[in-house]
Amino acid sequence: MDKYLLDILACPICKGRLVYHQAESELWCHADRLAFPVRDDIPVMLEEQARELDVIR
Repeated sequence: MDKYLLDILACPICKGRLVYHQAESELWCHADRLAFPVRDDIPVMLEEQARELDVIR
């Protein structure tokens, strides 16, 4: 994930910071406990495409 892109992306729900997790190829919003998929290096920032993060993460 390009650092510049990561710096300008925000969670579409809370507008908070996202953290890229390369192993899962996801962008995580810890505030909303959602993981947005990254497919072919393109972030999919749709709430209906996000999955809920486990509480322990």
